[in-house]
Amino acid sequence: MTDSKYFTTTKKGEIFELKAELNSDKKEKKKEAVKKVIASMTVGKDVSALFPDVVNCMQTDNLELKKLVYLYLMNYAKSQPDMAIMAVNTFVKDCEDPNPLIRALAVRTMGCIRVDKITEYLCEPLRKCLKDEDPYVRKTAAVCVAKLHDINAQLVEDQGFLDTLKDLISDSNPMVVANAVAALSEIAESHPSSNLLDLNPQSINKLLTALNECTEWGQIFILDCLANYTPKDDREAQSICERVTPRLSHANSAVVLSAVKVLMKFMEMLSKDLDYYGTLLKKLAPPLVTLLSAEPELQYVALRNINLIVQKRPEILKHEMKVFFVKYNDPIYVKLEKLDIMIRLASQANIAQVLAELKEYATEVDVDFVRKAVRAIGRCAIKVEQSAERCVSTLLDLIQTKVNYVVQEAIVVIKDIFRKYPNKYESVIATLCENLDSLDEPEARAAMIWIVGEYAERIDNADELLESFLEGFHDESTQVQLQLLTAIVKLFLKKPTETQELVQQVLSLATQDSDNPDLRDRGYIYWRLLSTDPVAAKEVVLAEKPLISEETDLIEPTLLDELICYIGTLASVYHKPPSAFVEGGRGVVHKSLPPRTASSESTESPETAPAGAPSGDQPDVIPTQGDLLGDLLNLDLGPPVSGPPLATSSVQMGAVDLLGGGLDSLMGDEPEGIGGPNFVAPSAATVPANLGASMGSGLSDLFDLTSGVGTLSGSYVAPKAVWLPAMKAKGLEISGTFTRQVGSISMDLQLTNKALQVMTDFAIQFNRNSFGLAPAAPLQIHAPLSPNQTVEISLPLNTVGSVMKMEPLNNLQVAVKNNIDVFYFSTLYPLHILFVEDGKMDRQMFLATWKDIPNENEAQFQIRDCPLNAEAVSSRLQSSNIFTVAKRNVEGQDMLYQSLKLTNGIWVLAELRIQPGNPSFTDLELSLKCRAPEVSQHVYQAYETILKN
Repeated sequence: MTDSKYFTTTKKGEIFELKAELNSDKKEKKKEAVKKVIASMTVGKDVSALFPDVVNCMQTDNLELKKLVYLYLMNYAKSQPDMAIMAVNTFVKDCEDPNPLIRALAVRTMGCIRVDKITEYLCEPLRKCLKDEDPYVRKTAAVCVAKLHDINAQLVEDQGFLDTLKDLISDSNPMVVANAVAALSEIAESHPSSNLLDLNPQSINKLLTALNECTEWGQIFILDCLANYTPKDDREAQSICERVTPRLSHANSAVVLSAVKVLMKFMEMLSKDLDYYGTLLKKLAPPLVTLLSAEPELQYVALRNINLIVQKRPEILKHEMKVFFVKYNDPIYVKLEKLDIMIRLASQANIAQVLAELKEYATEVDVDFVRKAVRAIGRCAIKVEQSAERCVSTLLDLIQTKVNYVVQEAIVVIKDIFRKYPNKYESVIATLCENLDSLDEPEARAAMIWIVGEYAERIDNADELLESFLEGFHDESTQVQLQLLTAIVKLFLKKPTETQELVQQVLSLATQDSDNPDLRDRGYIYWRLLSTDPVAAKEVVLAEKPLISEETDLIEPTLLDELICYIGTLASVYHKPPSAFVEGGRGVVHKSLPPRTASSESTESPETAPAGAPSGDQPDVIPTQGDLLGDLLNLDLGPPVSGPPLATSSVQMGAVDLLGGGLDSLMGDEPEGIGGPNFVAPSAATVPANLGASMGSGLSDLFDLTSGVGTLSGSYVAPKAVWLPAMKAKGLEISGTFTRQVGSISMDLQLTNKALQVMTDFAIQFNRNSFGLAPAAPLQIHAPLSPNQTVEISLPLNTVGSVMKMEPLNNLQVAVKNNIDVFYFSTLYPLHILFVEDGKMDRQMFLATWKDIPNENEAQFQIRDCPLNAEAVSSRLQSSNIFTVAKRNVEGQDMLYQSLKLTNGIWVLAELRIQPGNPSFTDLELSLKCRAPEVSQHVYQAYETILKN
């Protein structure tokens, strides 16, 4: 009979009976009783009362009974630590048992009993097992070291177990090697700074030898370890690749992906001219294709990894398009992923095949899939120019089906095709206009409005079409309202006589009846432009648009390189670095691909780096942001092009502010009121002060100014505040503040002893925080702190500690220890202590960066009651490392353009408006732009603190 009978009993008073059975003299009865105890424990009953009786059963030769007792022990040792010590002698004895299975069982259980009191008793048995003659015992002991390290790291280091583990890498048995590597990797992960896995060509050779003979999970540990090694040259990289390649034909998909990770990483070091490079590319395709014949969940993981591989090296799978064609019974998540990869692999050679497939998909029943398929046709047109015509005719066929969601998706992608190929396919506009009434999704409505506005001169009834949208203006989404405003202004500039009423109507709806600041600001810009100089308005609004790029959803290159190093892990499925989703315990190490050797061509030549870009420190701030926080190296810093500043469809107030010499410099000295008939400019009070200029004049003007540079007088220091009151810390009171002087950050502390006993042995520690703040030296208080005595001390800080995003961002959790106890408190540090001295950005760089940062990252603030003039503001901010890049006066307002840089490499750009010489108007307006928008609120607080103190 099976053991399921033990789980069916529901008797009461069972504990008493079990106690009697456990103490029985009959071996069989004893075993039955232990099985019943384990069954009760498994279903959640509390059988901890039987602890001493179960532990007595350990003295047995029966392996099955011993396993059951050990299982019980692991479960209850934590709640009964004093009783668990009774079992120590048996462990020690079992570690010397002649049967290797019992020795291994004892050492495995020892590692699972997480009780501090017991750990020191286990060191001696563990040391013996690590040097045991049987490899099964040694491999079990290797894993036990990692478990023990997790409980008490110091003990493991003191006992020399880490050195023994390193020796096991040279063991004759491959499974022992694999477990030693796994244990060392686990320990190294929790201590990224310790160089435990000190890999060199000799140890790599041993690992590669063991790779062929150990189990599949052993192979994965070894391959992951190899992936962290950087070969010294391309010959060594090639040699490792040759020995890892056979793993590609393994039956376990995890082994295959780990091998692919190693090969993808080391290929970076191989020259593309090598014959071996081509051979390796060919060998990588079949295993990846084979992964797609597994069950759907595995297919999805494989596809997410293939998506990364195809972005890095599309040539690997360029001939394998057919395997990514969708099967009718694929789950939706697999279908969508396959579709994505099809687009990435689309080329002139296979586009006919791909389009035929996509057209089929567009007639499916699954709405999400059909939408993505229609969008994919548009992406094909943009990616492969030769196929654009076929794609457009395919989209027109789909529009004729009159299926609502198909029509809407088709219109959205046709808009992009018009952007990519101007004056080529506009003949289809008539067909699009026929479907105007069926559009109910904001994105499709906005796309259609853009098309009507952009090609108004070709559409006879453009004014009627736009007017039909205007009727429900307030019910539309913001996206549609902004697009409608721009489209009607375009229409007015093309057909001024017929559409004057329409444009008046939309401008008053946008500026007077709307609560949305973006819409209002854009309305005012257009109003002022049109009323002041329609010619300039025409140049700005109807300017030629830049062509859109082929691939808009590629992963940013540095992030892609990091994700390639994480193939086969969760990071490769989420397409986010581990730092974005791993919370707590472990320090996450940023990985990157090895640099290319001199013999291979770099994928990106150094000449492409912009001249003024800051040097390449990757900012590794606030981990949850993932790829949002790129550095500034990818900006295009060519000379300013003549032409319009921005495509009007995305103009927002903050971005435009930067591009101007104000209206006067934009329009020359012509008098106001040249605008169209009956145009009235809104009053100056309600109009944004500094509006769009043409690039030729405005941009160069802006940066031909001397910057307002003050003298260095040290950053603002807040007065000391009480951080830890005496009543919460047994008489110890701690006050403090933060300072930054000449590049050094320090925490200035005042410690007061309000207790009746002397305090000694002070130490301090910080929890992980958003910017890696950590003490740069111990807390040194040389003499004991007597009752009623106060001591002041300055603790130097650095920013190389562990990083974890805090809430709020500038929260710092501190632990202070003395001879009495450990005390905890938290404080908020002012962000300006993190503003670095080299935070002054080059002017061209400033302009390019401001335009490059998305408008939604802009934040607007007001600093109230600050009666300083521009020079005083600039000088005061400069002393706290906020640098003025340029200054100008627009319509009586002083505009300061400023930059600052945080210790982790994040730049923040600012525009500060000051009303000089007006005592009744002392508020300053501050606009901040940054790639990590969560920083803006704290930068604003720093501005306010510095300017008001």
